[in-house]
Amino acid sequence: MEPKPYKATPIFDADSLPAAIRSAHNTKQGVWGLLRVIEGVVDLVFHDPPAVIRVTPDHPASIPPEAVHHVEPAGPMRMQVEFYRELPLPHS
Repeated sequence: MEPKPYKATPIFDADSLPAAIRSAHNTKQGVWGLLRVIEGVVDLVFHDPPAVIRVTPDHPASIPPEAVHHVEPAGPMRMQVEFYRELPLPHS
């Protein structure tokens, strides 16, 4: 059975994306994030170990519990983050 989110952020665009998401932050212990891009492209930047994942409408990205990261819009976009208590995508 596919995991279901227990919470989600509002949908943000490049102008409304909060500074807290644009700067280093992390989810709590046991909380997975799933970054979904509705339109456009964003870069999901992990800090340790360093990695950048290009996220598109066809390629969402999982954010492991406690992983320090930030989001960088790559132009106009709309995105949302869903929160799960287990890994939301297989092979993430």
